[in-house]
Amino acid sequence: MAKVFKKTSGNGTIALYLGKRDFVDCVDSVEVVDGVVKVDPAGLNGKKVFVYLACAFRYGSDDLDVIGLSFRRDIWIKRVQVYPVPAAKAPSTPLQESLLKKVGDQGCPFTFQMPLNLPCSVSLQPGSGDSGKACGVDFEVKAYIADEADNPDEVIEKKNTCRLIIRKIQFAPANNKAGPKAEISKQFMMTDKPVNVEISLEKEIYYHGDPISVNVKINNETTKTVKKIKVSVEQLTSVVLYSSDTYSKEVCAQEFGETVGANSTFEKSFQVVPLLADNKDKRGLAVDGRLKDEDTNLASTTLGQGERELQGILVSYKVKVTVTVSGGGMLGGLTGSDVVVEVPVTLMSPKPAGKLFYSNVPKNVVFVIYVYFIFIFTKLIVQ
Repeated sequence: MAKVFKKTSGNGTIALYLGKRDFVDCVDSVEVVDGVVKVDPAGLNGKKVFVYLACAFRYGSDDLDVIGLSFRRDIWIKRVQVYPVPAAKAPSTPLQESLLKKVGDQGCPFTFQMPLNLPCSVSLQPGSGDSGKACGVDFEVKAYIADEADNPDEVIEKKNTCRLIIRKIQFAPANNKAGPKAEISKQFMMTDKPVNVEISLEKEIYYHGDPISVNVKINNETTKTVKKIKVSVEQLTSVVLYSSDTYSKEVCAQEFGETVGANSTFEKSFQVVPLLADNKDKRGLAVDGRLKDEDTNLASTTLGQGERELQGILVSYKVKVTVTVSGGGMLGGLTGSDVVVEVPVTLMSPKPAGKLFYSNVPKNVVFVIYVYFIFIFTKLIVQ
C-alpha cells in the first residue's frame, strides 16, 4: 500500500485505518469498504467498540443548528461490532492483512458492502456568503466506543470517536457508443413550410474538460432567415428524498453568428466545453464530492441502475441547440421564434490508467490469476 489513512480518537483508545478513501461503483457492483480498527482494551472501561458506514444527505449548515435540529438525514447506515471480536468472524481481505501487519495484535478488521441503490458523493456548490459544510451526499466511516451499537439514549462523547470521510465514485464505462440524435420541424406564422433542425453528438460519453462536438443540420424551407445558433449544456440535478425535485442550471453556452437564408440548407459542427472554472459563482451547482478543499469538477453523470430506485442527488446533462429565426413582413418580430432541440450527454471522469480495482478480490482468485499468467509466460519462453 502506498498510503494509509488513519484517524485516532481523542482519548487515544481507538484508531481507524483505511487503505483508501475512494470506492468505485461499477453500476452492477460496488467495491467493498474494508479497514481495521486498533483497540486498546485498557481504555474501554468495559465498553465495546463499533464501526458504522453511513451515507447521508446534508441539507443545512452546522451553524444553523441552534435549537437542536439536525440538518442531516441518513439515507443508509450499517453498524458492526469489532471488539470484543464477534464469534462469526469474516475472512480478512488482502488489504486488511496488510493493515493488520502494520497495526499488530490490537487490530480488529471490519467490512461493509454498500447496496447498489446509493448515490455517489456529490456536493452542492455554496454561495459566496455561505459558511460551514456544503450541502450534498457524503459517506462516513466512524469508529466509536459505546455500550450498545445504536441506543438513542446513550451519549457518546466526541473523545470516544474517530471518523474518516470516504467517497463513492463512478468512472466512465470503457465502451463508448455512438452519440444520440434528435430532430424537430417547426412552422411559423405567415408561412406554410417548416424549419427542420437536426442535432447529433459524435459519442455518448465525454470526459470532464473535453470539448463536446455538436453537429447541427438545418433545412430552412421558409422565406425567413436563421440569424443565430446557440449551443448550451445544462446540468439537471434531482434531489430525491421525501419527494423528487429537479433543478436545471446552464453550465456552458455559446452563440454563433451563423445565418441560414431562405430556402437553403446548412450543416456545421460546433464545440463547447463545460467547465467548473466558468461556473464558480453559481450557488447550488452540483460538483463531484471532495474529501477536503481540493479542486474538483462538475458532478459526473449518475449512471442508472435499471429499475432500481435511487435516493440522494442524481445528476444528468443535456445539450440544447437553439436556432433563432428572424421575423419579417408587416408583423415584424411577432412572426419570429426559436427552434429548440435537446439530446442527453454523459459527462464523467475516465478510469485512471493502469489502476486495477482488485484490492477486495479474494486471495484464492488472485492466486489463480497469478498462476495462469506464470503458465502463459513459461509456455511462450519454451516456444
